[in-house]
Amino acid sequence: MPNLEKIEEGIKSEFYELRKGKVWFSKEVQREQKRLKTSLGRYVLGSRFFAVVTAPFIYACIVPFALLDFFVSMYQAVCFPVYGIPKARRRDYMAIDRGKLKYLNSLEKLNCLYCSYANGLLAYVVEIAGRTEQHWCPIRHARRIQHAHDRYSHFLPYGDAKAYRNKIEEVRCDFGDVKKK
Repeated sequence: MPNLEKIEEGIKSEFYELRKGKVWFSKEVQREQKRLKTSLGRYVLGSRFFAVVTAPFIYACIVPFALLDFFVSMYQAVCFPVYGIPKARRRDYMAIDRGKLKYLNSLEKLNCLYCSYANGLLAYVVEIAGRTEQHWCPIRHARRIQHAHDRYSHFLPYGDAKAYRNKIEEVRCDFGDVKKK
């Protein structure tokens, strides 16, 4: 996982600055953002019919997402120390910052909050699953997979029984690129 502070330092934007990890907008940018905001009423009246119809199905997923968040966090808290696996920091995967954008109305902010949470949560879960897989079964697959998790590059070749037997313990503990939490 890259150092977030270094990433923040490298972010340059004509619209905002990062000051001690906080987003800062100039008065001029804030005025322009407010001017471009669509009122909630106009936004709802201009919505596509099927967007309104499918919204309850989308938002119903918050329940399984919250349960997944709880159980995966508990799993990591209980199991990772037992096996010496460094914990993934949840906050490294969550970026809930779009609420500061003045050009979004309250419903757009809610939508952005939901998407930020869901995508951050899923990235956090993928990291925990990848670390788990590295400990229990660090073997690459026979076929190429799309979007392999970050731990996959540490895995042993598929079908190489000798490498597996000789290096399993080394690979299981190969978290040198991840800070211990």
